[in-house]
Amino acid sequence: MSDGVRGKQKIIMTRSLKKGPYVDEKLLKKIEGKKPAETGSIKTWARNSQISPEMVGFTFGVHNGKTHVDVLVTEEMVGHRLGEFSPTKKFVRHGGKMQKELEQAKRESEIAAAKAAKAND
Repeated sequence: MSDGVRGKQKIIMTRSLKKGPYVDEKLLKKIEGKKPAETGSIKTWARNSQISPEMVGFTFGVHNGKTHVDVLVTEEMVGHRLGEFSPTKKFVRHGGKMQKELEQAKRESEIAAAKAAKAND
């Protein structure tokens, strides 16, 4: 079990305090000496880079595997990773044919109620 997995639980190793947080050096160079208002979206593929206080106010285009998702960095995001704010999977609603039929019936009843209310006026 050298891959860090025991049974069904995955062991997560944190970064050493001695090393400090991982912040991509290329990102720091891109924002160095610039103001957030001047720059547009800064494209990056470094999803594992932590958000540092210098990044607050900047907009990053974080790659999700297909496109770049714009992420405006706020103070509450400091310490988190950029990838947390750019989901890689698109949620497709649950249901299927039966769910669609129920939603269609609900829409039709709403339309009928609206027409009845309009006719009474």
